[in-house]
Amino acid sequence: MARMDDYVNAKALAVKTLADQPFEGIAERSGLEVPAENELRIPFLNRVYRVRYPEFRFEDEASSDQEIPIQEQVLILHYLEGGSNAVTDEVIAYREIEGAAFYFSSFVKRAIDPLKKVFGRNADGMKGPAEILGGTPIKAGDAGYEFQVLPHAPIQLILWEGDEEFEPEANILFRENIADFFSPEDVAWYAGMLVYRLISLSYPKG
Repeated sequence: MARMDDYVNAKALAVKTLADQPFEGIAERSGLEVPAENELRIPFLNRVYRVRYPEFRFEDEASSDQEIPIQEQVLILHYLEGGSNAVTDEVIAYREIEGAAFYFSSFVKRAIDPLKKVFGRNADGMKGPAEILGGTPIKAGDAGYEFQVLPHAPIQLILWEGDEEFEPEANILFRENIADFFSPEDVAWYAGMLVYRLISLSYPKG
């Protein structure tokens, strides 16, 4: 498991790489809004971040005092480093990503298992949280949604509800160009962040 120092170092390395690149190129390939000079606006799940070039300091648009998890910062920075601005139509499973076999068990623990545990016997319970996160229904499973978590890296969550006879099943699919943006370990974190945000939104506040 990665330590906090690993994330700090990963962020520093990504910032150094991006700071050496022209802002215009980063903005164009990312598909993100540029609300002001040398600034990116990044909707991420149910939060919106502002990131300024070239220091790449993150700020929550709703509150400048709001802490932003460093894992999210690193993931977004890796996305900004990505080399493709085209979303393909073909979808692939996690196992089809080159080099993903080593991280498959982590992917299952971070994303697949929590999705089944919380929604596996209540597929309808995904609907409200999915709508909050901008999920679009797709014709797959008993509940299926596509999420544009980042512009060129959509994720599909598909759930088959369990019953007395069958255990719940779930699948998470990505566009085939996901490796242009993320390492297999990043993809596991990416999917897990979406699933856990859905789960957090499924519990009533109060």
